[in-house]
Amino acid sequence: MNVRIFPLGDQALVVELADRIEMNSVRRIHAVCDWLAAAALPGVSEWVPAATTVTLFYSATKLVAAGAPASDVVGWLADRVRERLATFPVSNELPVPRLVEMPVCYGGEFGPDLEEVAARVKLSAAEVIARHSAAEYFVLQLGFAPGFPYLRGLPEALAVPRRDTPRVAVPAGSVAIANGQCGIYPVVIPGGWNLIGRTPCKLFFPGQEPFVLLQPGDRVKFRAISVDEFADLKTP
Repeated sequence: MNVRIFPLGDQALVVELADRIEMNSVRRIHAVCDWLAAAALPGVSEWVPAATTVTLFYSATKLVAAGAPASDVVGWLADRVRERLATFPVSNELPVPRLVEMPVCYGGEFGPDLEEVAARVKLSAAEVIARHSAAEYFVLQLGFAPGFPYLRGLPEALAVPRRDTPRVAVPAGSVAIANGQCGIYPVVIPGGWNLIGRTPCKLFFPGQEPFVLLQPGDRVKFRAISVDEFADLKTP
């Protein structure tokens, strides 16, 4: 396993495990992240998987108390990570990712950019909906906002850039596309992606565990629904 480890500020290390985004490598990165976290390295408070990396957050004070030399905390911790990685069972069968179905009401007030996207990619709105909902997506990582999933799997025919002018407030549940990816806004926040629909499903549950609906590694399928179905499925 080719690994590159480098600091991220003075409280985190990035463990780079791949040089490109691929489905199998992403799944393995999540498995490696779980493997590293299970070691409960002293002074490490959190492990965060992404598309090609795992980032760990640490307390230098706690690392020194655990035996790390104050002059080289980063090197000491990197060595512990490499030791743990050396024992990762390469032949381990990767876990089967969970499949989550997301109902979406496309277009209209829920997807104000659908017609513009359709015109840009030279398809009808119905064709955009059909292609978007026929694809299967993979949660690469969460970021930008709590529970915001970056989804890989958008058909190339639907690739469009971000909007020239971001919106000040994007409604929660908005399904959006930009730069070859799909995402879902978990809460009302500013955003510059193209809004093509909205899901009645909640993605962010503050105060609960887990506090997000989608997890890195999940598979996602979108299902087109009507406005009436949206109202019936909408949770308070």
